[in-house]
Amino acid sequence: MPGVAFAYGSVGGYAQFVDHAGNAIGNARSAEGFSFDPNPNLSAVHIVAGHAPVGPHQVLMDLGTAHKHHFATGQQVRVLLPGKPETFTISGLVKFGSADNLAGISLAAFSLPVAQQLFNSREYYDTINVLAKHGVDNVALQRAIARVLPPGVQVVSGQEIASEYSNAISSALSFITTALLIFAFIALFVGAFTIFNTFSITVGQRTRELALLRVVGASRRQVFRSVLAEAAVTGLVASLIGIGLGVLAALGLKALLGAFGITLPSSPLVFEARTPIVALVVGVGVTVVAAIAPARRAVKIPPVAALVAQLEDQRDSLRRRIGLGSGVGIVGLICLLVGLTEPSIGLVGLGTLALFVATAMLMPIVARPAAGVLGRPLAALRGMPGRLGRENSMRSPRRTAQTASALMVGMALVSTIAVLGSSLGRSATSEVNRAVAADYLVTSGSVSREVAPTIAKLPGVETVSTVYEGQFDFKGSLSSLHAISPVHLSRTLTLQLTAGTAAPALAAEELLIDSETASSNALHVGSVVPVDFAQTGPTQMRIGGIYMQNPLVGSFVISDKLFVSHFDNPLPVADLVRTTTGATGVDRELNRALAPYANLTIQSRSQFEQKSQSQVNQLLGLIYVLLALAIVIALIGIVNTLMLSVFERTREIGLLRAVGMKRRQVKSMIRSEAVIIALLGAVVGIVIGTGLGVALSWSLRNNGVTVISVPLGSLILFLVLAALLGLAAANWPARRAANLDVLAAIATE
Repeated sequence: MPGVAFAYGSVGGYAQFVDHAGNAIGNARSAEGFSFDPNPNLSAVHIVAGHAPVGPHQVLMDLGTAHKHHFATGQQVRVLLPGKPETFTISGLVKFGSADNLAGISLAAFSLPVAQQLFNSREYYDTINVLAKHGVDNVALQRAIARVLPPGVQVVSGQEIASEYSNAISSALSFITTALLIFAFIALFVGAFTIFNTFSITVGQRTRELALLRVVGASRRQVFRSVLAEAAVTGLVASLIGIGLGVLAALGLKALLGAFGITLPSSPLVFEARTPIVALVVGVGVTVVAAIAPARRAVKIPPVAALVAQLEDQRDSLRRRIGLGSGVGIVGLICLLVGLTEPSIGLVGLGTLALFVATAMLMPIVARPAAGVLGRPLAALRGMPGRLGRENSMRSPRRTAQTASALMVGMALVSTIAVLGSSLGRSATSEVNRAVAADYLVTSGSVSREVAPTIAKLPGVETVSTVYEGQFDFKGSLSSLHAISPVHLSRTLTLQLTAGTAAPALAAEELLIDSETASSNALHVGSVVPVDFAQTGPTQMRIGGIYMQNPLVGSFVISDKLFVSHFDNPLPVADLVRTTTGATGVDRELNRALAPYANLTIQSRSQFEQKSQSQVNQLLGLIYVLLALAIVIALIGIVNTLMLSVFERTREIGLLRAVGMKRRQVKSMIRSEAVIIALLGAVVGIVIGTGLGVALSWSLRNNGVTVISVPLGSLILFLVLAALLGLAAANWPARRAANLDVLAAIATE
């Protein structure tokens, strides 16, 4: 066409490299094969070593994969394909733009004729890349090309394609951003308890100083501003330090996500200009807000306090604390219940936050008796130091409660995740056992079409059902779609029908949906619904059956024949294998016959159940690691409080040393106090977290959580760990207390 400088038709499909040890590199979703475009002005990849592929046995590999798995030009590499695996020679290495690969995706580039043969695309192209001549109006050319193409073929600019790729990658990784922001908020929330507690203690310690300021003429407003100014300076300094530590933490976090199988783009970390601004605003803001209540308490100190020593700052009315805390708790409980019923993640988060605040407000009421009960065993085991530690923790219930509150939040969240995770794991095992009738499952992101015929020929195999997975538009919403053959369906897949039929409906090219989808959309057997396929366009389908939720095939199922007619060269994602009664050695035969396909996972039904639970445990492991940050911050709060407490009780500790208390007894006293505080926070947190976990599990009863499980062993372990962490947190304050100079301590006012 006039105005076109160059046009190149290309095809693409599944092509996954195998490393030197015979293991598939990455997974099927992160493996991309395509035909290499020799025009450097059009191609997204460019050769940095070697040459373009020539002939049927050469391939280009992306530089990132080559470096990571020690491949070089001229070496042989095995490639998994839609058909049988083949061996190629690496003719060259490529980059995607300036990156070593495309966001962790391995790239395999072939010559056009070879790619067309491998991906069964001999009669058409997937894409035609067009380069306009210099000075040509791109928009006019785009419209001219669109006029001569068949209906359904789209003509889009390169900028639109780049934007779509960028948005797709950002969307795929957005859950990481959301998760990290949630954990950042948790860390700030826990840190706010420590800041509040610290300023409450320091205001109490400076009662006489603040009262003297009032005596010499300082107004309440000036005292209030002085405390907030101190908080602002503290927050500013801490935020500057935190920005530097945050960069180091980001490096470690990237490695952590990689260890849990989450592949991030290979580009370096980005430090945007807004990052320090947001960090400073949030850091200073949280510190100042947390210091408001202590600052208000400071302005209430009467000038006469300069003449009279006050051991405790003024206490709020017990009735007021109970009323306000109960009110916040009721509001939080209502928000939580409504959020779980709707469901609404925002209301759940707000309700949980309100419950934590209410608990922190009410904890001083129970702190004294609870500390007495928790400290009694220590008093019996450690003698006088244990008794003194118990009495110290009971002396100031508010301080003990405030210090324990930070750990309470962390332990509550950990316990919530433990209960939810245990329920998910038990439910997954139960659901898989009820959903799958096959004896073996052969799974991968992409299973070669040759696998099912190969399995069917093995001795002892009765039937093989191939499972496909794709996406379609269901009533205006993008949804996941599965497909399976209706032949011998009940021998490999268990669909618990509540209405209609299964195999007959699939054979009639009807749609099966799960009961949750049917209920939420007011659908029944016989309903006709609009659907849209990317390749074939909009159509309508009749509902032929409704089944209870099945974790293997999701919410929508059609026949494999119908699926293939709506998708271009789809590859299966699994093969379900049913063996004959009494057959032995089938697993050995499966492993032998499928050895060339390195990407396949061959599992018995029990192994598949265990893997489903292990995947839940892996996700829980990542969450636990991130929640550990909140626990660390809470422990810093305990250290901080004990250090301030040691400073406040310098004269008291000196007198104890003067009347014969040994250094190790002083250490034991401080450690006992720390253990009591940690146990108080852990016990309250575990109780609240268990309740939240049960509530969350119950709310997900229609989303696959069929068993509510409370892992008592894990909860007891958390309690023991809390005591040990409290003991560790007390080490520095205890050493400082034990090393005080006796005479100097006694002389301290």
